[in-house]
Amino acid sequence: MKGLALFVAVVAAVAVVILPAFILNPFAPETPRGLAVAFAAKRYAPLVTAILTIAGLFLAFRLWHRWWRKVLVVLAVLILGGATWLSHQNHFEWMFAPLQNAAYADSANAPFVAPDDMVLAVTYNGDAAAYPIRQLAYHHVVHDVVGGVPIVVTY
Repeated sequence: MKGLALFVAVVAAVAVVILPAFILNPFAPETPRGLAVAFAAKRYAPLVTAILTIAGLFLAFRLWHRWWRKVLVVLAVLILGGATWLSHQNHFEWMFAPLQNAAYADSANAPFVAPDDMVLAVTYNGDAAAYPIRQLAYHHVVHDVVGGVPIVVTY
């Protein structure tokens, strides 16, 4: 019974961490209900995984008396600890790293941008910049200064 409870704790911890990544797919449409569930799971994952890890450690202590159980118990505790750590991470920052040191070129000297490429354009204080959608689709975020004002461009 304790082994089953430990298994359920591991599955629940992994599920609460994986759920937002599964629902918040940047390449597929999301529903309002799905977004609410994903954001709730992301919000409560640190607390839930911490509680499950504490419960898992208690169960691990209770199951420690046989050598073959020790291997499974250590594996379960490692997974619980990993889920707790992952619940404090933002995996979207890993997937879509901002373009920090972008190289800029005048439009006349930008052969990588075709005349029919779509761009996001910003004009401010007499300064103008354009960001090719094709490149933003990968990085999603660019930090820049336009017209003396720091901006964040996102797509």
